[in-house]
Amino acid sequence: MIKRAHYPEGITVAFQPLEARDALGRNLTYGLLDRLGSMIVGGAFAGRPFPTEAELSETHGVSRSVTREAVKMLTAKGLVSARPRQGTIIQPDSQWNLFDPDVLRWMLERRFSIDLLTHFGQLRVAIEPAAAALAAREASEDGLALIRAGFARMQAADAGQDDVLEADVAFHVAILKASGNPFFGQFRDVVSTALKTSIRYTNRIVGRSADLEAHEMVMNAILARDEASAQTRMRVIIEDALDAIRKNEEALA
Repeated sequence: MIKRAHYPEGITVAFQPLEARDALGRNLTYGLLDRLGSMIVGGAFAGRPFPTEAELSETHGVSRSVTREAVKMLTAKGLVSARPRQGTIIQPDSQWNLFDPDVLRWMLERRFSIDLLTHFGQLRVAIEPAAAALAAREASEDGLALIRAGFARMQAADAGQDDVLEADVAFHVAILKASGNPFFGQFRDVVSTALKTSIRYTNRIVGRSADLEAHEMVMNAILARDEASAQTRMRVIIEDALDAIRKNEEALA
């Protein structure tokens, strides 16, 4: 409940619920966005109207301007829409921007499914082998150095000196960047977000971290400017992960 204190000269200060507000973190707008987005994707508002601006402000202990901005961001991500005389309405998931890293993260965290993991693997098969081939042909020395650094991190992680997930992601993102294609480069946030979930589950299936030898083969093919081999080696890595998912659905459930 909001309490108000009255000061001289007609000044009134509203005290918001501190617990709800503090839980949002230092950036109140993004904190509220993250909370509401996670709730929407998780089905918290299923079967009931989305709260009004006033209700959201009071419940979460933030100003109307913070609430308004957070809802605008949800709208931009395709999760809600504002309609005349109907207020804010949650959009069907077919309207959500799946290439938005926040939306993808909320889906992976709250609505994990075998289908979602498989769909992501299929997207990777379509993109990453082509990016590896382009990197073999187009990568600058800086791009090649980035790939080497990514693989070095994977080696360090295998020795317990780096984070396994972060190192694996760094390697794959380095190849996307090194491809020189700005469209592939734009997938870095999506790949980074989704790989963390994908790798975590597939590693749980096979009982180990990423196959260093397979990743080294991709790197060596790129360094040798062998487009066909780079493409094939990358495809093998991703298809192996997809096969593991298909064969071990019960273990992932």
